[in-house]
Amino acid sequence: MSKECCSHPNTEPANHHDHDHSDGHTHDSADQSIFQMFLPAGISFILLMTGIFLDYYVKPEWFSGWVRFILYLVAYIPVGVPVLKEAVESIRFGDFFSEFFLMSLATLGAFGIGEFPEGVAVMLFYSIGENFQSLAVQRAKKNIKTLLDQRPDEINILKENKTFKIKAEEAEIGDIIQLKPGEKLALDGELISEKASFNTSALTGESTPDTKKKGDEILAGMINLNSVSEIVILRKFKDSKLSRILELVQNATTQKAQTELFIRKFAKIYTPIVTFLALGIALIPYFIVENYDFKDWLYRALVFLVISCPCALVISIPLGYFGGIGAGSKNGILFKGGNFLDILSTVQNVVMDKTGTLTEGVFKVKDIKIEPEFNQSEILKYLNFVESKSTHPIAMAIHEFAGEIDHTLNIENVEEVPGYGLKAEVNGNVFLAGNFKLMKKFGLKYNVDETKFHETVIAIAYQNKFAGYITIADKIKSDAQEAVSKLKNLGIKITMLSGDKSSVVQEIAKNLNIDNAFGDLLPEDKVNSVKNIKSKNESVAFVGDGLNDAPVIALSDVGIAMGGLGSDATIETADVIIQDDKPSKIATAIKIGKETKKIVWQNIILAFGVKAIVLILGAGGIATMWEAVFADVGVALLAILNAVRIQNMNFRQN
Repeated sequence: MSKECCSHPNTEPANHHDHDHSDGHTHDSADQSIFQMFLPAGISFILLMTGIFLDYYVKPEWFSGWVRFILYLVAYIPVGVPVLKEAVESIRFGDFFSEFFLMSLATLGAFGIGEFPEGVAVMLFYSIGENFQSLAVQRAKKNIKTLLDQRPDEINILKENKTFKIKAEEAEIGDIIQLKPGEKLALDGELISEKASFNTSALTGESTPDTKKKGDEILAGMINLNSVSEIVILRKFKDSKLSRILELVQNATTQKAQTELFIRKFAKIYTPIVTFLALGIALIPYFIVENYDFKDWLYRALVFLVISCPCALVISIPLGYFGGIGAGSKNGILFKGGNFLDILSTVQNVVMDKTGTLTEGVFKVKDIKIEPEFNQSEILKYLNFVESKSTHPIAMAIHEFAGEIDHTLNIENVEEVPGYGLKAEVNGNVFLAGNFKLMKKFGLKYNVDETKFHETVIAIAYQNKFAGYITIADKIKSDAQEAVSKLKNLGIKITMLSGDKSSVVQEIAKNLNIDNAFGDLLPEDKVNSVKNIKSKNESVAFVGDGLNDAPVIALSDVGIAMGGLGSDATIETADVIIQDDKPSKIATAIKIGKETKKIVWQNIILAFGVKAIVLILGAGGIATMWEAVFADVGVALLAILNAVRIQNMNFRQN
């Protein structure tokens, strides 16, 4: 059986790592074939059907007494012994009232009063239900593993114009991989060929080709589409982004949603209560019923026990969240836990950063204006050097425009002024590069109408004088409009916060139809804006780069990072990672959260509803063991089938 279902409390000593009480079952069927998994149930089923055929149709005289008992006992052993062992093991670790204990008590009791077929049937169908649950979990894990862990075991290394095939785990940083068309990259590297196109679907869920040029980073899992390419290895096999993402998703199930935690706590209280209620059903009628028949009331108590097993709840709810995490992976969205699916399902506000979230974050220098008293070439050299100390995309745009950095320049003490820009000493003089607020902060006068710009502007000062400015244009992402539209259709309020100029921010907000947009913000201003929303008792998801916006992400209910493939820090910081930078995936993530929660609650209502009805019927002597089997195993199977639906849903439609 799988480890995703039942209700063992985490009470085991630290050294007993071989028995997992935090998750439940330990009959690990991951390495079994379907035939091996269902073989015990198959043997039990054939023997049970033989017994029923002899009991109710042939009715031979010899099929009675010990012969009848032995046949049903042999039918019981393949499916019953594993559960009995689990019951004993659970008791040994302090979990007396486990699901295994309930099933064991009910079926052994059925044997005790001569109801052999029912006893076998309960354990048989329970076993079948557990096998189907194992298959469902395996399928969910396989979906994730297929999407993410697609690295080949061997690679072709190029040395002295000759190729050698080696194991990917043995490759060293600096080795050169020769990747042929159709081959998949096993390790992260840098493209040293001039240009190549890659299928990135293993990482992003998108099959659209991504063209890379020389110097670009290529990640494990990407498939070469056209020409033979050469890639120099940047990270070892175990340190690749794909390895880390895979580990992240597999560990996501440890972050439990509140609903799941509640059900687990509930099961710990619920199970002993129903055990004592069953005991009461068997014994209390002795004092109040005139013609008390112990065998009849014991049978009712055993039916009650079978019905009361919390199997459907404790199996299907974790499976529902696991399915949601798997559905996210399939769509290029990584959830760090089921709790974030829950939060996103009820989120009321999405607050977005501008650069890299709604815009490409790929800046180009558009215009340059340097005051006549300064040498433009020198100012650009200084600016290029100073900006090289920053990781902001604007710095990359300046470097691309200005060319190679002159390391012979006498520049020192470069420091960032958060929310303003950069400050340095050039030839003993203060050099400033940032927004116009930086100029004001240092009391510098300038004759520029900063409100006229609809692009990002870098203001420059040198020798305590305003030296000019550079305008840098960014581009709105192709699906940004779609993202805003989808979020509004979900009834979510959208706010855009940016440290960029208000005029730039308002222009983008106008183009995207965003009502609430604020520019010229310092990091603390963004924090205060989110605090203001939360003061209205409204939930907030913040979408940013996961690094510069760490304080806002920490304050928000859930942090969503764009560009998880490009930043290690992003993977560590954010709660949800959108791997392909597409803002339209924000709505997809919220839809997955909503659908997951809907399925979880459907299963809770189904399980409680059916159990409540059959429990009453069982206590009244109307329901038999066969109804009990449906109330327990049948409902569990329906809940499992409902939970796995989410993995086949299309979340990209409007």
